[in-house]
Amino acid sequence: MSAIIDFDVPFDGKVLKADHYMGRDSNRILYLHGAGTSTRRGHHMVRDALQRRGLGSVCFDAIGHGETGGTFAESSVASRTRQAQAVLAAASVLTEPLVVFGASMGAYNAIRLTEQHRVDALVLIVPGVFTPLAYEVPFGPEFSTIIRRERSWADSDAWDILARFEGRLLVIHAEHDAVIPREIPERLVESARKAQSRQLHIVRGAEHNRLWTLLAETPASFEAAVDMVAATVNGGRQ
Repeated sequence: MSAIIDFDVPFDGKVLKADHYMGRDSNRILYLHGAGTSTRRGHHMVRDALQRRGLGSVCFDAIGHGETGGTFAESSVASRTRQAQAVLAAASVLTEPLVVFGASMGAYNAIRLTEQHRVDALVLIVPGVFTPLAYEVPFGPEFSTIIRRERSWADSDAWDILARFEGRLLVIHAEHDAVIPREIPERLVESARKAQSRQLHIVRGAEHNRLWTLLAETPASFEAAVDMVAATVNGGRQ
């Protein structure tokens, strides 16, 4: 049976609930979930498939999510970056250079982490990015007002951050994503001009919250997508 170890990380008076899917060959992956009802448990399918390929990962429930609990108003996009850094500091198994996965909102946190840590691979799944104006604003009405402005994401600093990224970049997007405009993943890949490699993969027929589950309906397609991810993690080797 594959080993999964749960652990706690103190953060700002709260306790972040995290786990480590122990990898046989590598344990460099930090996996960041998205917003809404997303939790670390919701990414089991992909993490389990990676673990079977020898690739371990650490993921945690951000404040307001899953077993960590609390309320969204107690957090922000910036706080989620700091929460990720707290988990990195607590999980000695995560050695640099890191591989950082980010789903939806978590993709922006993943991009931000490349500024403070050595990251040699980024895997961004249905990625969202944000205007710097929203970064420190607590989740709530003010945050929603800022991000709901027409094309509020257009002045994101994500483009400039990725322009300095020299590792491997894989962006996976859903063909029918009603949340994230296609322009965002396309621009993320275009921005990463110094990257060792960069790839945009569009999952046909998929939606924002139904990408891996759709792929799983055709096992060969799911395994091929995970192989693509593993190759990004391993520098070309599956």
